[in-house]
Amino acid sequence: MTPATITARNLDLTFETNDGPVHALKDVSLDINKGDFVSFIGPSGCGKTTFLRCIAGLEQPTSGDISVNGMTPDAARMARAYGYVFQAAGLYPWRTIGGNIRLPLEIMGFSKAEMADRVAHVMDLVDLNGFEKKFPWQLSGGMQQRASIARALAFDADILLMDEPFGALDEIVRDHLNEQLLKLWARTEKTIGFVTHSIPEAVYLSTKIVVMSPRPGRITDIIESPLPRDRPLNIRDSAEFINIAHRVRDGLRSGHVDD
Repeated sequence: MTPATITARNLDLTFETNDGPVHALKDVSLDINKGDFVSFIGPSGCGKTTFLRCIAGLEQPTSGDISVNGMTPDAARMARAYGYVFQAAGLYPWRTIGGNIRLPLEIMGFSKAEMADRVAHVMDLVDLNGFEKKFPWQLSGGMQQRASIARALAFDADILLMDEPFGALDEIVRDHLNEQLLKLWARTEKTIGFVTHSIPEAVYLSTKIVVMSPRPGRITDIIESPLPRDRPLNIRDSAEFINIAHRVRDGLRSGHVDD
């Protein structure tokens, strides 16, 4: 059996604050396999983003084990195993869209020719051809977030970690970007970890949905999606989709009751 790309076992994390300890994660165990699209859903403060940051080596668990590509998260970060997309696009306003996407490549020391090839490739992946010389303020919110995704894809990491990238966008734009993200995933075969508050978004995008409880964040359910990988937007009207959404909702309710 092929080992999991990301493995967590009995993960706990407690933050020490001026107001006392905050228990963010409790006994979290999970396997994410190569090519999975895994969504994390739960109430605000349940540890979804904290767990994503543990995968990225940006937070250190208090106890338990976590590995990424068979390495510690810190080693995986140094090996550039993942790209990270934050809630806000985080584009530098004084750099063009192409300049923003090139930034990690510049830091890594790629040649100008290689940078040009990679920027052109990822801009095509996110359907931003022709916008390389525009500045962020000249693009809509959805286009800025696509540029942010392109920047995370530029150095071709196998893992893409996404922290509520579409949460601030209106529903029409969000639906469009959900469709584009699925097409991007199909073309690149990345392993994706995706944080969301939206049940329809989690069900539509994912091969696996991880439902989390209120703090301290525990996993209340792991749902392996039976939906086909090729998903038109209207699949959300199907009985199968609605049944999965009900199970997610039940898992969220269960987490509150158990708490």
